[in-house]
Amino acid sequence: MKIQCAEAIVEIKGDLVYKRRIEKRYRLKEIDERIRRERTKSEAKIISEARRKGVPTPIIFDIDDYELVMERIEGDLAKEVINGAIGERIGELVGILHKNGIIHGDLTTSNVIVGRDNIIYLIDFGLSSFDSSIEARGVDVHVFFQSLSATCESWKELKESFIKGYTRTLPDAPQVLTRVSEIEQRGRYVVRKVRGGL
Repeated sequence: MKIQCAEAIVEIKGDLVYKRRIEKRYRLKEIDERIRRERTKSEAKIISEARRKGVPTPIIFDIDDYELVMERIEGDLAKEVINGAIGERIGELVGILHKNGIIHGDLTTSNVIVGRDNIIYLIDFGLSSFDSSIEARGVDVHVFFQSLSATCESWKELKESFIKGYTRTLPDAPQVLTRVSEIEQRGRYVVRKVRGGL
């Protein structure tokens, strides 16, 4: 099975997942190769670091210039099965990431798998980075809340469950959540400006 993403082609073969960063023809060849190589290495490093800090992620078996070979996680996407307990656990795991200076970068209910072993895994660290700023953490959480509201009917309750878990593992959670509210207000302001024709 092949899945075409914005940055990569993901192919599932048996128990393995092959993620290969695709060439961007609008970039100079040398620059494109360097960017793809650096991002592939960075993703592997961050996945491994997250795992070391206690966040379940796929095990990486191999890495070359533009491709990662990883463990296939059997289970369901969080967006299909999420409930209060799962939302709370996701919050705990994101808190652990943020406490260790890791930003996921694409924190959605499609990038969390509830494994057949009932372990919750974070996947797809293609846009991840090392960043301890309140702003970066706030954007990460804001993206997750937007994902919840787009995919889950009971998103408000799930948001509260996430906050409960997030606050448990991240001492800076109150500051981050304040920033999330500020980011939401910025978004509303931009929408008002656009609708008002300013």
